[in-house]
Amino acid sequence: MKKVKTNASRLLDQKNIPYSILQYETSDGKLDGISVAEKTNQDPNHVYKTLVTQGSSKQYYVLLVKVADELHLKNAAKAVNEKQLAMIPVKDIQSVTGYIRGGCSPIGMKRTFPTIIDESATTLGDIIISGGKIGVQLKLPVESLISITHATIAPLAK
Repeated sequence: MKKVKTNASRLLDQKNIPYSILQYETSDGKLDGISVAEKTNQDPNHVYKTLVTQGSSKQYYVLLVKVADELHLKNAAKAVNEKQLAMIPVKDIQSVTGYIRGGCSPIGMKRTFPTIIDESATTLGDIIISGGKIGVQLKLPVESLISITHATIAPLAK
């Protein structure tokens, strides 16, 4: 596969943050996180999905949890001091983030949103996230992801 550049990887290059690009085949339609981890020969405990939510205040939040985990909306709402959070509709993902469903990276969105990473990531050296395009993942140090997204850490998974 030809190495691709995405908004997320360009931003990492600009900030001189080291990362690896992991590409995977998409023609089989298996785009869930567990399948992506298998296709890239990575431990699913290091692969995180990017979820975009909106609070009662209408503020958007970017949340990252392991691909095998489920987001606990009450914990997430507490972490961002909102009464409640809801996932944004799939049809709104591109207009809000600039990315499409399945290729939504927490790095390089149209605007900067508060970003929270599940506390499980603190035990990892590297984290794998969407590269901003279906078929592309980025592997980088957790501390670098926290730094570039100005993320906070909180318990988000069920």
